[in-house]
Amino acid sequence: MRLSLVLFALLSLCLGARAKGASDIVEAARAQVGVTVIYDGSYQRLDYPGGDVPLDRGVCTDVVVRALRDARGMDLQKLVHEDMRANFSAYPKIWGLKRADKNIDHRRVPNLQRFFERRGWKLRLDRNEKEFLPGDLVTCMLPGNLPHIMIVSDRRSPAATPLVIHNVGAGAREEDFLFRYKLTGHYRLPQSPRLQEVE
Repeated sequence: MRLSLVLFALLSLCLGARAKGASDIVEAARAQVGVTVIYDGSYQRLDYPGGDVPLDRGVCTDVVVRALRDARGMDLQKLVHEDMRANFSAYPKIWGLKRADKNIDHRRVPNLQRFFERRGWKLRLDRNEKEFLPGDLVTCMLPGNLPHIMIVSDRRSPAATPLVIHNVGAGAREEDFLFRYKLTGHYRLPQSPRLQEVE
């Protein structure tokens, strides 16, 4: 009887952690809603490390970059740049570049996808809404073959679909968008509260 209670308690803890997800990432993303109000994908020279475009603007990747920096202390600009510099051949060759560029590489969805894959954060792609936890990163393909990335929210639509936080053209927003277009990737970061560096 006591063993059953212990097993039940452990199971409850595991399920509770699974349901909670990465609420720190969600809150950091949500803090951008109403602050980042412009979609601007223009090339800009950034400080390094820790560079960012002005907070009132950006693209979908900037929502992710800012959320992971604020929630986990992760500087995707630095992490992606260092990995691309050391392993350039492992990354997509879509833009005709011959070397890593610290100003733009972390702001491109295919590069983030490859970085997440290389860290072992890629999950099996499934349209089952129960598989998407708060703080998960999800990519899709918009019309015109435009790659897009979004952060799964801890809130749901009336139909129980997880909302996402993203910038798809009008600034950072939280909305029902998860299954609107074909999904291309699903990623989940480790549960470490502040992951400073990735080996």
